[in-house]
Amino acid sequence: MDGGSDLNILYVDTLGAMCIPRMELRLAGSPFHEVILGVQAYPLGQIDLPITFGKRANFLSEVLTLEVVDFPGSYHAILGRPCCAKFMVIPNYTYLKLEMPGPNGVITVSSAFSHAFMCDREHFELATTVVNSSELPRLRESSTPVVPDYNKPTSSTAFRPLEETKAVGIDPTDPTKTVQIGTQLPTK
Repeated sequence: MDGGSDLNILYVDTLGAMCIPRMELRLAGSPFHEVILGVQAYPLGQIDLPITFGKRANFLSEVLTLEVVDFPGSYHAILGRPCCAKFMVIPNYTYLKLEMPGPNGVITVSSAFSHAFMCDREHFELATTVVNSSELPRLRESSTPVVPDYNKPTSSTAFRPLEETKAVGIDPTDPTKTVQIGTQLPTK
């Protein structure tokens, strides 16, 4: 589960391992941004699948919409905020536990630290391989680059001073630590 993701993602290899034909996919709505560094990623399609947490005596099942992608990943699927919201999940990242209400009490899903470390290491190695491979330039050529213009304000509330400022020291022992203060502020 990735509480920072707005998507529920299923990798095409997992779809194949589940013996679900690609013709079961429906057309996806729009591309992803920032899933692959610097480029837009397009899903193959969407699919609704039942997801179950718990054991026979206490379980919860819901149907989730997953975006099916055809790029490498170190997981079978990534369940994001839509899944967390639907199951009313409470994550505890420190203890690697997810808790959610079930029909017969709280359902707890846990993992071992060694397993989490192995997954993180595998993900790091995969990401490093993709970035260093020749496939990344091909992906960049076949996709529309997303390059933000940092010189252009993104909105009227962009972080730009409305008046002249001056640097004021905040640490007498370190003159490099300063904060910008408006010169037109009232003395009060």
